[in-house]
Parts: sequence; structure tokens; C-alpha cells
Amino acid sequence: MLSNAPIVPYIPARDVARARKFYEEKIGLKPKQEYAGGVIYECGKGSWVFMYPSVGAGTSQASTAFWALEDVAAEVAALKSRGVKFEEYDMPGIKTVDGIATGGGAKTAWFRDTEGNILAVSQRL
Repeated sequence: MLSNAPIVPYIPARDVARARKFYEEKIGLKPKQEYAGGVIYECGKGSWVFMYPSVGAGTSQASTAFWALEDVAAEVAALKSRGVKFEEYDMPGIKTVDGIATGGGAKTAWFRDTEGNILAVSQRL
């Protein structure tokens, strides 16, 4: 049953080499395995993500994935220090202050990778 199976997020990349530089140098992910023209990155608590080549990269206007954190503000500061730019939103239901929105029981900040994918860091309150 799917309810008992792990789920793995996919992150599309038009230019895998360019995206790898972003994910490895700016985000700090460590590649675990190259696979099918892409790369698997292991994240916390046994989770992982697969970045794969795709001409559809960056076409979604929704978040691709998020990292669940204990301290969003600290992570946003660390990522900004490495050149990651965070999205600023001011719309019904979402208003960011210094890149971080608080609401719906969480603090969340969104950023785009080099491929145009929207990713987030989030802290449950």
C-alpha cells in the first residue's frame, strides 16, 4: 500500500551541472549517487531527493518541496549568507517579512533554485 511506502520528491533541472553547483555549494547538500543522468541527495532522517534532467524544470508556480526545520530564521540567514535569494510575497494569506511568512501554524520561506523551481524551508509552530 502506498500509505506504507516512502515517497521521494523529484526536482527537475534543465542544466544538471548548473543545478548541482547550487544544491551542493549554496544549499550544502551532499550527493549520494548519480543515477539516470541526475543525482540523489540524502537529507535528514533518511529522506532523500532525486534531481533529474527535464526540459520542464521551473515551469510550476507551486512549491516543489520543503525542508522541515526547527529554526527557519537561522537557516534563512545561513542560506542568505551563501547567496540564496528568498521570495517576497504580499498577497491574501501570505505576507513575508525579510523572506519569512508566519501563518497557518508555520513559519515558511521560499526560494528558487537555478532552474526556477520553488523550494521552501518551514518550521511548525
